[in-house]
Amino acid sequence: MIFFDTHAHLDFPDFSADLPQVIQRAHDAGIAKIISVGTDSASSDRAIQLAEANDGVFAAVGWHPCHVSEAPADIRSRLSEQARHPKVVAIGETGLDFYRLPSSAGGSNDDDERYKSKQSEIFRQQLEVAAELGLNCIIHQRDAFDPVLAEMERFRGRVRGVFHCFVNDAAAMRRVLGIGSLVSFTGILTFKNAQNVRDTIAETPLGKFMLETDCPFLAPIPYRGKRCEPAYVRDMAAVVAEVKKCSVEELSAATCATAMEFFPRLKAASG
Repeated sequence: MIFFDTHAHLDFPDFSADLPQVIQRAHDAGIAKIISVGTDSASSDRAIQLAEANDGVFAAVGWHPCHVSEAPADIRSRLSEQARHPKVVAIGETGLDFYRLPSSAGGSNDDDERYKSKQSEIFRQQLEVAAELGLNCIIHQRDAFDPVLAEMERFRGRVRGVFHCFVNDAAAMRRVLGIGSLVSFTGILTFKNAQNVRDTIAETPLGKFMLETDCPFLAPIPYRGKRCEPAYVRDMAAVVAEVKKCSVEELSAATCATAMEFFPRLKAASG
């Protein structure tokens, strides 16, 4: 019985002192595959290097919306080059994040609009690269659900997304599934104050969601407040199986099959 961690940030400094041990603990816990997700060009390069060095690690390459201020005007050429690596399984994480706009730190409304415009342009460029290369996208959205859906709608039939760290309600989940995309849940689902997330999981069909840690963030109970790591997918799975009223074995089969279908190169690398 195995699970995948479909969204980790193994290149972050949090893991610099003991990454081999972190990966070994994941292996020992039955986490057969880990996708290390880039947040800018340099982070994406590091994710590729980690994938090259570790059999069970794969990479996603992209620009996080909160880092677009440092992005060049056109990221497509470099991103396309990175994304052609055989162990790159997706574009991302990409999307929109309107939670902390420049005006919250003394900027103007015009600064907000420029920032939103840059996010939208960089998001669209990543969707274009994904469509060109036949890859799907790992989607970040915070305070921007409707605008993200609108951008994804433009690429319907060419690019699918997994809306990572999903904490929206069941109605929002159904809108995501309605455009052919998926959702993914983190350790938040174990938090006592996250009944809304468990309610959404209960309504999400098996085969339409994946599991992730978003480590080093969002460690599940009983590790909340500590550094998260891929091995903790097993702790999350126990709670999800209870919510879904299925066995852990059924959950393992469903979530791994969903990931293999959504990330075609993940499936290809498994023979």
